[in-house]
Amino acid sequence: MKSITITGSKRESVGKVATKALRNAGKVPCVLYGGDKPLHFSADEISFKNLVYTPNVYTATIELEGVTYNAILQDIQFHPVTDKILHVDFYQLFDDKLVTMNIPVRLVGVSPGVINGGSLRFAMRKLSVRALPADLPDFINADISKLKIGSKLTVAELAQDNLSILHPESSVVVQVRTSRSAVSTNDEEDEESEETATEEATE
Repeated sequence: MKSITITGSKRESVGKVATKALRNAGKVPCVLYGGDKPLHFSADEISFKNLVYTPNVYTATIELEGVTYNAILQDIQFHPVTDKILHVDFYQLFDDKLVTMNIPVRLVGVSPGVINGGSLRFAMRKLSVRALPADLPDFINADISKLKIGSKLTVAELAQDNLSILHPESSVVVQVRTSRSAVSTNDEEDEESEETATEEATE
């Protein structure tokens, strides 16, 4: 997974007065959890632009006075009126410890069902996964090239060996629904005819 570098300075004082002074100077108070003890630091607000204001997901490389920490964004607080970043919490990553993150789902291919007028419903645009930091992907690809009208992809079909998807296997990630303008392809008609013939033969 790609990483965004945040360069900051450790905070000696964490009181309200010191925090307000940091914000007035264009800096964001932060806390890094997951280590032996919480680490308080601050960084320029502009440093968070590529980490926060993006649909993609990144890890963070936090540089503090010559020491580097690998982390993920855990929580962020915005001002209710101005939307300025008020506070950021990070969680430190360790190579041998599993971590949970929400990973974007990326659709791959073209659905024949959509070409024939079906409606694509993208129900789960991010999936919560648990993996070692080195195994965290930038995206989870969902191949929709075989989805006909009425077909769907579930969490079970997106499973990968090096990570766990923390949703029920039957959860629908993406599906193609019928619509008034939808038409059946010859293949779909043939399948329906075969199913009907089978049912009649059975009866």
